[in-house]
Amino acid sequence: MQTPQPTTLSSTTPLIHTSFYQFVPLADPDAVVEVIRDLVTPLTGNVLVAEEGISGALAASSSLLDAFEHALRHDPRLNGLFSNITFKRSACTTRPFWKVRVHRKSEIVALGLDGVTGAIPDRSSGQHLNPQAWRELIAQDNVVVIDNRNSFEYRLGRFANAIDPSVDNFRDFPDYVQAHAEQWKDEGKRVAMYCTGGIRCEKTSAWMQQFGLDVYQLDGGILNYFQSLPDADKDWQGECFVFDNRIAIDTHLQETKTTADEVYNDSDDEAWRLERAHRLDSVTPKSDTP
Repeated sequence: MQTPQPTTLSSTTPLIHTSFYQFVPLADPDAVVEVIRDLVTPLTGNVLVAEEGISGALAASSSLLDAFEHALRHDPRLNGLFSNITFKRSACTTRPFWKVRVHRKSEIVALGLDGVTGAIPDRSSGQHLNPQAWRELIAQDNVVVIDNRNSFEYRLGRFANAIDPSVDNFRDFPDYVQAHAEQWKDEGKRVAMYCTGGIRCEKTSAWMQQFGLDVYQLDGGILNYFQSLPDADKDWQGECFVFDNRIAIDTHLQETKTTADEVYNDSDDEAWRLERAHRLDSVTPKSDTP
């Protein structure tokens, strides 16, 4: 198969956002970093690489993303590590990123629990629910629906009847689970868990099973739900926060007019997030178009 050839990105080229992750043991993550840095040269965004896998969000023209996605799956230097990786695309009005960075990290999503990794060889595929199966599950009475995101994300939008664990950082989520696991078991509840793209649920679901919980997760997260179901707004209330300059998207994967000032409150954790967003706004106002 011939690799698609990238084209030059001009200031007027319509941009597409792509997000992706894959938990897979990497024997030499530093070598993977060097290959990824070569592949992302014409793009903008961020990619994280750790021993447990890869996670990224990038933006470019459709043709540039075609070339990158093909290379990530087929570049011989990567030895097929990411041949089955899934990409989720959405449209852009605001330019999501202005630079491209590839970071070497200890975790691609920082849970902060020693020995806990998303790269688990015997993970049960039965606990991953496609969007239609998820819709059917969360409509049942014996299910507790957990939003595995930060509180500011929950406030902006959520599945109907979802619970906010009231965490300001993903590292706080395990404490919430441990405080409620016995109650959920005593009540005979199954746990349905979701996050933006699936990566946070992927990292925590296997760890949660040690408490005897029956845990299910939305495969591909909210973005896959929006992408798969034209009537996603039947179950989803509000918007979905995205970690780039667009701020938020609706159930049709279209950027909304929501600003950072409408997302964050005055708590210490959210104050620094708002300050960072304002720094970005000074470079790329919300009204700018690519």
